[in-house]
Amino acid sequence: MSAIYLDHNATTPVATEVLEAMLPYFTQHFGNASSKLHAYGWVAEQAIETATLQAATLINAQKNELIFTSGATESINLALKGAASFYGKVKNHIVTCVTEHKAVLETLETLSKKGFEVTLLPVDRSGRIDLDQLNEVCHHKTLMVCMMHANNETGTVHPIKQIGEIAHQHDALFFCDATQSAGKMQIDVLDEGIDLCCFSAHKLNGPKGVGVLYVKDDARKISLTPMIDGGGQQRGMRAGTLNVPGIVGFGKACELAEKNRWENGVQISRMRTILEQQATLFPDVFINGDIRNRLFNTTNICFKNKQATAIFKALKQVAVANGSACASAHLGVSHVLLAMGLTEQEAGSSVRFSFGSGNTLEEVHAVIDLLAKLYE
Repeated sequence: MSAIYLDHNATTPVATEVLEAMLPYFTQHFGNASSKLHAYGWVAEQAIETATLQAATLINAQKNELIFTSGATESINLALKGAASFYGKVKNHIVTCVTEHKAVLETLETLSKKGFEVTLLPVDRSGRIDLDQLNEVCHHKTLMVCMMHANNETGTVHPIKQIGEIAHQHDALFFCDATQSAGKMQIDVLDEGIDLCCFSAHKLNGPKGVGVLYVKDDARKISLTPMIDGGGQQRGMRAGTLNVPGIVGFGKACELAEKNRWENGVQISRMRTILEQQATLFPDVFINGDIRNRLFNTTNICFKNKQATAIFKALKQVAVANGSACASAHLGVSHVLLAMGLTEQEAGSSVRFSFGSGNTLEEVHAVIDLLAKLYE
């Protein structure tokens, strides 16, 4: 049996069309986009313009509102630290929730050591916050509400439009980490009241090492203190030579994600449903998270009475996860599942299966057969 990849929330393979779009910018079109005096630079600059429009279209933003970074983690740091540095003397309170990605939680922990007040909202068993509680904890000193769109471990989706409305009622910014939802769900930063938003190319069949930060540019212009100083690229918000091949690939990946989102959703959700239906026939097996409001490609299943080592030994030919890939350096069970009320044993015996467009029904049935052997 060949290996089966069901860990697309960690990273995705680069699509053939994306690679083909990138290749010329490693070779014949190798110019620096900041070189304004010759054709090599002009070609690179035009490629950046095209990719920026493709990425902006995915979230209904304007080209001038995007800042390219090395990935969502850098985007998160720029959004949170940049806003805190610029507005911190006036507002010093930030609200988030306990199931956010470690990139958010650890960045906010750093800010708390510098005098910022951070409120961590709890979640219910489905992984969702209480909107009334969010409204109660916000006050005149609240700088920002920071809430991910979809959880990377369970797929649970937050009601971001309502969250944005609450943040704005308190004259606070709304930052949304859309790393997992971009390309899988429709995102409209204007309609949903998002002021700052980030996502990464490698989560939607683009290359690793490139991400974006959306910064709303309207009458109430948002200002951030840059985290990287240098040559003044990207309107001085993020200095450094632009990764032209990576950004070109990012743009193409966004274009493909928008084009294929509906078809992918239908095919992938069918595979996920079959896996869940068969897996929950085994004794003491249940699904973690909100089964109604979630990503179409993600399921997090608890095999309650099985040891984690036995589960992963049974699935050794299947690439799955028991938490966030970015948190794998932190030994222990998932902070997300513990926050949702699971015991340590239950969290340790939970597996995240995250599907991609390359998966097949044959692979799903192969995984079910492996689970059946575990229960035999």
